[in-house]
Amino acid sequence: VQLVESGGGLVQTGGSLRLSCAASGLTFSNYAMGWFRQAPGKEREFVTAISWSGGITYYADSVKGRFTISRDNARDTVYLQMNSLKPEDTAVYYCAANSRYGPPSKNEYEYHYWGQGTQVTVSS
Repeated sequence: VQLVESGGGLVQTGGSLRLSCAASGLTFSNYAMGWFRQAPGKEREFVTAISWSGGITYYADSVKGRFTISRDNARDTVYLQMNSLKPEDTAVYYCAANSRYGPPSKNEYEYHYWGQGTQVTVSS
């Protein structure tokens, strides 16, 4: 199984980025997908998650209204659209897969597969 993130980079405060996570080696439509992030010196934290069908999404309060998760099961890809970025959004962003039906999990320990991460840096 491989999860490959892309789309990270350097952006100014208020800017936007779109992250992608391409999956292979698994039946993508059977997996809930999540995005987590880890800032320097901090614990990894939940950002957002989407159910296998895309019908249920959850967001951390810190990103609600600014970030949008979506998925394309035909392309085996999950996306994270990030708008109105703030310096505190600076982190390595990871996508993860969880073979769970129903509501997606916010708990990183329930995710089975992880990508290598992509750096997002928001300058002030």
